[in-house]
Formats: sequence, structure tokens, C-alpha cells
Amino acid sequence: MRKGAKVAIVGGVLVVMVGGAGYGAYNFFDALNDGTGTERRTGPPSSDEVAETTEKFFAAWEKGDAKTASSYTNDAVGAGRLLGEYTGAARIGEVRIAPGEPTGAGGRTVPFSVRATVSYKGKTEKLAYKSRLTVMRGETTGRALVDWAPSVVHPDLKKGDELYTGEAEAPPIEAVDRDGAALTKEKYPSLGPILDTLRERYGDKAGGTPGIELAIRHTSTNAADTPLLTLAEGKAGELRTTISAKVQAAAEKAVEKYAESSVVAVKTATGEVLAVANHRDDAFNAAFEGEVPPGSTMKILTAATLIDNGVATMNGPAPCPDTATWQSQTFKNLPGMKADESSGATLAKAFMRSCNTAFIKLIDEDPMNDASLTNEARERFGLGNDNWKTGITSTDGTVPESVGPDRAANAIGQGQVTMNPLNMASVTATAITGKFRQPYLVSPALDDRELATARGLDPATASQLKQMMKLTATSPQGTATRVMSGLTGDIGAKTGSAEVDGQDVADSWFTGFRDGVAAAAMAQAGGRGGEAAGPIVVDVLRAGG
Repeated sequence: MRKGAKVAIVGGVLVVMVGGAGYGAYNFFDALNDGTGTERRTGPPSSDEVAETTEKFFAAWEKGDAKTASSYTNDAVGAGRLLGEYTGAARIGEVRIAPGEPTGAGGRTVPFSVRATVSYKGKTEKLAYKSRLTVMRGETTGRALVDWAPSVVHPDLKKGDELYTGEAEAPPIEAVDRDGAALTKEKYPSLGPILDTLRERYGDKAGGTPGIELAIRHTSTNAADTPLLTLAEGKAGELRTTISAKVQAAAEKAVEKYAESSVVAVKTATGEVLAVANHRDDAFNAAFEGEVPPGSTMKILTAATLIDNGVATMNGPAPCPDTATWQSQTFKNLPGMKADESSGATLAKAFMRSCNTAFIKLIDEDPMNDASLTNEARERFGLGNDNWKTGITSTDGTVPESVGPDRAANAIGQGQVTMNPLNMASVTATAITGKFRQPYLVSPALDDRELATARGLDPATASQLKQMMKLTATSPQGTATRVMSGLTGDIGAKTGSAEVDGQDVADSWFTGFRDGVAAAAMAQAGGRGGEAAGPIVVDVLRAGG
């Protein structure tokens, strides 16, 4: 055979390659290996491969060699960026990694613990945490590689997150009540999400100085940074809220008795929120952000509309038949209510008994039209304009112009009307004072925000509404008399129950006032107003006196 000739046997065929055929020979054999002269492996990595890959990955990570460490992953770009931040922007050094025993299918998942130090401007703190990684087979190379995910670097990291060490995103704040008492999520669990929002929004306006921390910046979601380690405590700024610690404590205790319940109390003379509490499985602030039908508590606003449009007065006629038909839809009263079509049937009696049919018939009178209830809500009660600025996220109710059966349903708090306890507490405050004062949780002077405004009610209308609410809470026929019986002082209320599609039991609603405080509550599937929401409001009003 000539000099330089090479022989190979492939599939039983003798192949001879000579001289200048060397490059072609390399390509031929490269198709059978990973380019390093070794056969490309397939299948799950062996235990030896898992051990070798993790050892090399950890060694490079400990040295701060992001480029080398990332080469042992299946995403060199993503791993290189985050591992570079680890020693760069996050200022983490002296890294020591201790692997644990492999677990999972094939023993390819390796738990490990990390010990390191974080240093910034002369401040150093020890860092310790646990994480895990999984070794997989590279699809193109056949190499055993770390299956890359940000959580490998730290379990709290997600895609798009960044690590940094420096001044905290916002200074710490100490939220206090109207009298200077500290408000904490430990003592007032319902305030937990609210206090987090206040820290994010007002931390830089409360006079504090930020601390130094290792944190995760969530660039893809714009969520607040997640602190991982504090190197230096900041100086807390004091953020004064309108909350009353005494009333808040009562609200927290009251909602705990009823599942999926919420309550809000406001100072009627100013709109200041004295308490907000939710008892829910999630962190949703239904008290401020809920959007559900308010049931017969809506009759406060409907009665105001009837009075302001000259359709009725509290002592004017309002027959209460068993049924009322509106454009082919028949409406009924609650079971057990006796019809009253006598000459003594008045709007006040219909209100305190919560007669649906009386209100359905009256909204058909001239000059009532599809926009009447909507205009009353927007212009006099400040509802439905989407412009409340309470200091945190809130909604201000919806009372849309509706045609057909929904126009009638809206009048009794069903149909397309939606409210939350914040809205109904405000409705009560407007009804008994005649003035709309937008509720708020922190002073508008803190951030120069402009509160919503509305015309409010004529004194005669407010006087009649207050008298009807007082009768509802004190008259033998009043639907709120039993539950309000333990309260003294200047009291009034309105009950409600709202039918919800797909729900066997109605939502319980109740709103009331005592002296200078108005409160409203809702309990999902709580039944009639006096059965769940009523006791919640009573407990809050008792504390507010």
C-alpha cells in the first residue's frame, strides 16, 4: 500500500483513503463522534457523567469563572449572563458549594448548598442557601450538561430576573395608624398586601433612607424587588395612614368568622378609611377592588334617584305587590315577605322591608329613564367615573345605563351593577351627610394627588335617606333591627342579598352607620344581609364609636 494510505472497514466494506483525501476522511468519521474523536453518547447521563459535570461546573462557579461554568450547561448565553451578575452586580464572593446525594430518576438531580459572602461599600454579610440542578444529555453534542434554569443559581430566580447588590429599591417604612400606633402584617394580617403596596408607592416619600441589600430585580414583570440578604438596615420613614388600630383590630376579628368576607369602615365627615379587612384564601383586596352585585343595599342609591327626580318621597305611596313585571321579566320579593298594597304602603316601608317590587314599579314612572340611575351614581355619589385615588388600587363601582330587564335589575342591586364594601360605605356616608367625600387611605398631600369630587345630595334627600336607614335599623319591621339591636347612638342600616349565577346561596351584603362612622361588608355565599355581613358591620361600628 502506498505511503499515506489509510484503511477503514465500515459495514463490512474496505475503504481506502490516501494522500489529499485526509479532510474528507475526517468529515466521514466526525459524523460518528462529537468532534473530539470520541463516539457521541446517547441516553441519560451515567452517574459518573453526572458527578464529573457537576464537579467541573461547581469548580468554575466557585472560582467566579462564568464563561467556563456556563460551558457545562445547555444554555451558555443565559448561564453566562446570570453567573456573571453573581460575581459582578451582585458582588458575591468566597463561594463554596457542597453537593448532596443525587436524587430523582437515574440519580441525575443534584441538591447542593451554597455558602458565600456579599460585600458592598465596606459592608460584608454571609450568604447561605440551598438549590438543585439536573444533568441531561446535550441534544447536539451528546455531552452531559447542566439543564440550565435561573433557579440553579438561586431558587427564587426566574426567567428574566436579575441579581444585584446595592441600595434597596425603596426605603423601609413604618406604617402607623391615625394616632401613631404601628401597623404590621403580623398583627393585622389583612393589611399585609396593602402595607407592601404602601412601601412600594410611598417609601421614597416617607422620609426614610434605603438600606443595602442583595436582591432580585424582576425586569419582566415590574414587580417589586425581592430582597435576599440585608447588608445594612435603612432608616424607616413614618407613613401615617387614616387607619384606626382599634377599628382595624375589630374588622380583622369580625371577618375571620365568615369565609370569603370583606369589610370597610370610613369616617363620614372626611372619607378617611378607618379599617379594611379581608378573609380570603388569596391576597385579593376584595374590600377595595371587588366588582360584584350589591343586592338591596343598592336601594339607598335608587331611593335617592327616585326622590331627586320627584318620583317619590319617603312618606309617599309605594305599593309592594308579590310580583312586578318589567318588559316580560317577573321580579319577586324575598320568601316570607307579605304583600302590602294598602294606602299605608310608603317608600319608607318598602325600604325598611326591602321590597323589590315597590322599587321596580317606581323606576317606571316619569321622568325616570335608562340613564337616571347612572347619572345619580356619577354626579351625586361619585361612583362609576373610574377616578378614585385612595392611595392604593381600588375601583369605584359601575352603574351602567341599561335597557330591558337589566334596567329594573340594576335598581335592586342585580343586573349590571357592581360594587365593593368600599363603595357601599361611601354610599352610606354620602346618603346620611349629603356630601360626597372620596374615601382615601393615605393623605393626598403625600403625593399631591387630586381626589374625586361629586355634587352630593340636596339636604332634603339626605334627610329622608337617613331617616329610612334609621327605621331599617330600629323599626320592628326593619330588616336590620335584630342585628343592630345591640348598638346605641345614632344608627341606621340597609341589608342586601345578591343572587349570583352558579351559586346556590346568595352573597350577604350589609351597610350601616353609627354616629360618625359608616361601614359596609360582603360575605360571599353568606345568605341574607343580616346573617353574615350584618354581624361583621355591627362589630366594626361598635369599635368605631
